[in-house]
Amino acid sequence: MGHLKIWNVLSSATALLILPLLLANCTTKGKGNPEDKIIVTSNTPKNVHVKKMKGVIYTTAHKTQLKLSKTGELDFIKKKQPLETEIDIFVNPNKQFQSLVGIGAALTDAAAETFYKLSKDNQEKFLEAYFDKDKGIGYTLGRTIIHSCDFSSGSYTYVEEGDTELNTFNIDHDRKYRLPFTKKAITAAGGTLTMYASPWSPPAFMKTNNNMLQGGKLKPEFYQSWANYYVKFIEAYEAEGIPIWGLTIQNEPMAVQRWESCIYTAEEERDFLKNYLGPTLEKATMGDKNIIVWDHNRDLLFQRASIILDDPDAAKYVWGTGFHWYEDWKDGIPMFDNVQRVHEAYPDKNPIFTEGCNEAFDFDKIEEPRLAERYGRAMINDFNNGTVAWTDWNILLDETGGPNHVGNLCFAPVHGNTKTGDLLFTNSYYYIGHFSKFIRPGAKRISSVSSSNSLLSTAFINKDGSIAIVAMNQSDKTLQYSITIAENKADIDLPAHGIQTILLSEEKT
Repeated sequence: MGHLKIWNVLSSATALLILPLLLANCTTKGKGNPEDKIIVTSNTPKNVHVKKMKGVIYTTAHKTQLKLSKTGELDFIKKKQPLETEIDIFVNPNKQFQSLVGIGAALTDAAAETFYKLSKDNQEKFLEAYFDKDKGIGYTLGRTIIHSCDFSSGSYTYVEEGDTELNTFNIDHDRKYRLPFTKKAITAAGGTLTMYASPWSPPAFMKTNNNMLQGGKLKPEFYQSWANYYVKFIEAYEAEGIPIWGLTIQNEPMAVQRWESCIYTAEEERDFLKNYLGPTLEKATMGDKNIIVWDHNRDLLFQRASIILDDPDAAKYVWGTGFHWYEDWKDGIPMFDNVQRVHEAYPDKNPIFTEGCNEAFDFDKIEEPRLAERYGRAMINDFNNGTVAWTDWNILLDETGGPNHVGNLCFAPVHGNTKTGDLLFTNSYYYIGHFSKFIRPGAKRISSVSSSNSLLSTAFINKDGSIAIVAMNQSDKTLQYSITIAENKADIDLPAHGIQTILLSEEKT
């Protein structure tokens, strides 16, 4: 894929052909939980008449020019009994599950700084490519940071050191890059973007190690001051026209990192929530903000959820359980089933993927299939296990995989070259787009079962009745497979290391 080594990939009109048009879909959001505004009783009549629907296939495949490209249409025929030697995806639109809140990414300091070093034309192309649902991949969800994280150019807070009363609180640091960048993203998304916020560390004076970096814990005497800090942040951002839908209590609360980090045991997070953060938000008339616990890897997700959600005084404040994908550092195997276990045990709380990226940036490896396939595999499994929202990490990074003030350089789906002002869209961007472009907020997951380990699948029915089926080929060869719905079957070819979205919608008469 020689075109990936050309930074100015969006400088010509032909590049926009990779962003095919899609039928318009509804986005329903409001202050508080978007799902409260979604009618989830049924997205479709009980009998889906597949033969009356038009099926369009969109494909991305490694070592090809296919990038969210329209590659064909489906012809359904009356099915025969499938054979064990065949590969099938069986879809049942009448079996419906969770509703989608949204898909998106984190709008970090690093992303914002990189954005403003792009050429003006590529700034606009970036916004369109990510947030326009017709010309781009239609992101509807965003995560922001409460003061600095590692993907900032340096550590900072919103108060002067030692200001326990928060009298000096201000967000002036964010006015140069992150605030205007976030506002542009909201505008590009049509005026609405479901935003939630996460802190990496309290100010140093509030911590046991007197350092924002290297772990440490929140001192008990500052529990109330730190709870007030969240309120101040929400007030400040909303005064700038950026509604905050929700927040996580602490990013990765069991990781001592060389960057901003803070440790909470499960009991400490529970007690901070029920005794300080929850009541403080309610007192500030912010009881509608959606609180997400854990915000760390899938491995300890069940233990953290159990400690917090088994306590009714804490659970009443919790909207959902957030998780990351980095637990595979142990043995290379993601622990997808843990999401399902939590969803089974606490079905009234929402699983939300809050962060994932490919680590250890190396431009020479940017075309490797494993990078994009990690996204596809995670999104399919997480959605099939009940996840209602999915958030990538940095939406944009520079040509070095930063900026990052401790050198923790990583891959992003899109990289901007700060020397030339140009953009590079990687296959990870297109893989995510196979979900975010076609599966819209309010869509309900429906049954989708593959008969082969080589072919992963998930499926949703949108509020307009269209059905989006995502299939991913993990093998080194082209797969011939079938989509089967009720008594109807359609045959499809999926290239090696490729992903497809099949969009079914009623033909207009």
